[in-house]
Amino acid sequence: MIGDEERAQRRAALRALLARPLLTAGRDPEALLLVRRHVTELRDWLARETGWRLMADSGTARLFKTAPDAQDATHPARGKAGEPYGRRRYVLFCLALATLERADAQTTLGRLAEEVLSAAAEPELDFVFTLDSRTERADLVAVVRMLLDWGVLSRVAGDEEAYLSKTGDVLYDVRRPVLATLLTGARGPSTISASSFEERLTELMAEPVADTDDLRNQALRRRLTRKLLEDPVIYFADLDEAERAYLASQRHAIVRRLEEATGLVAEVRAEGIAMVDPEDQLTDVRMPEQYTDGHVTLLVAEQLAVHGELTLEELKAFVRQAAREHTSFWRKGVTEPGTETGLLATALDKLTALRLVRVADGAAVGLPAVARYALAEPVIKGQ
Repeated sequence: MIGDEERAQRRAALRALLARPLLTAGRDPEALLLVRRHVTELRDWLARETGWRLMADSGTARLFKTAPDAQDATHPARGKAGEPYGRRRYVLFCLALATLERADAQTTLGRLAEEVLSAAAEPELDFVFTLDSRTERADLVAVVRMLLDWGVLSRVAGDEEAYLSKTGDVLYDVRRPVLATLLTGARGPSTISASSFEERLTELMAEPVADTDDLRNQALRRRLTRKLLEDPVIYFADLDEAERAYLASQRHAIVRRLEEATGLVAEVRAEGIAMVDPEDQLTDVRMPEQYTDGHVTLLVAEQLAVHGELTLEELKAFVRQAAREHTSFWRKGVTEPGTETGLLATALDKLTALRLVRVADGAAVGLPAVARYALAEPVIKGQ
């Protein structure tokens, strides 16, 4: 039997890995130390329950997670201001990694930009990048800053703002041990022969097919555990027949192990299961939130909880009306024509990422978990 203190330490270490699958000594020294202290137990639990690999040394801890759904685009990488990455930034990110793999121990932002520019010119990429505009340079800088945050690069001298304004350059150390841990696919890219992007992504993420009952049950347990850890909520209707049958018989055991290991609390309903974090740490999307966008999201959720389904035009009209009612509390300009489109898009993006809403065919449909945001009529008791 382990003591309460050691159990709490293991839980904190696992939570740190789930929140940031890449820990480095420069950025996360305390979390890294905790993971290294309990690495054997963590590695065993992760391998058994999720099939994920854990690597840890004096400078880095890397949890090689795999996404439950490679086609899910509701949790994009985001820049410093919270803006989601578009195609150009994703392509630049991949080209920057390929360039750094061949780079010397030190490089400059200018040299990295030249190498990326050269790689982007390859005709099979169907990608145009020139660095002529500040917007293009800003996209490259956003990628570099993410690599700095992850510990792939370490700034030696200079500042990215100087590069943006064309008044200076930046010198970096390239940390190859961290760079080598970024790829999480089950297979090496060089072993994949598919031609289309979708087929290559599928093969990159594919895992061996189980050929015995024990291995099939193990694969089901791992797949369901990953979903419960990674997805805000899983609906029974979205699972295949084998997953539903296994979860029906093993739900209590799976949930208990997750609660003990992570501190998450299971919320089980007729439609599905959500693992709720009382400490509000293990999520990249929060609700409710403050300020204008948070209030709009909450109001839209309430509408969909009450009505079930509304067209996007109906929701835009609702947001326009809400902007007039709350204009003294929301940010400036919310009553300007067309502003409701952006406000609604931000709200629906968040609600979709939280699996509270599905958007299709010009309408938004509230999913079962959105019902918690329905407001009942107040009841006044007594005098």
